[in-house]
Amino acid sequence: MQQKEFITMVSPFKDKIFRLAKRLLISTEEAEDATQEVMVKLWTKNETLSELRSMEAMAMTMTKNYCLDQLKSKRAGNLTLVHNNYTDSQASLQQKMEDVDSWSWVEKIINDLPEQQKIIIQMRDIEQYEFEDIAKTLGISEATIRVSLSRARKTIREIITKTHNYGIG
Repeated sequence: MQQKEFITMVSPFKDKIFRLAKRLLISTEEAEDATQEVMVKLWTKNETLSELRSMEAMAMTMTKNYCLDQLKSKRAGNLTLVHNNYTDSQASLQQKMEDVDSWSWVEKIINDLPEQQKIIIQMRDIEQYEFEDIAKTLGISEATIRVSLSRARKTIREIITKTHNYGIG
């Protein structure tokens, strides 16, 4: 496979690789490194990739495994928290501040979830993957994914509700 053809094949999901890596590693720099590592690994396997039905699923699996390996390594303790918050440009200053605060809380809650729930939230709610694709990538049943997703969403909802009610209720 030629380099140009390879780039054409991986370009549509390169951003997804980065976002999954960022969700797991938190640090933008670490996520960029992970994305580059996965791309290099894909390139070294480019002759066999054309035979695969889903290069994207393989790339996401490689990203997940690489990131989990990084988290297990000694470097994991040195990662820093970096947020890129989105707010509506038409919103009032107060609304912008509330949006930033809410998004920060959600980010923190997601980052505190167990690894499997964190990955499932990222892939389903943020990347919009189908349950079947998540099941293939993670090697678990769709039923397990649905249960984990439900538990993760419930945890997020409970903590946000408690936070917004300032512990009242």
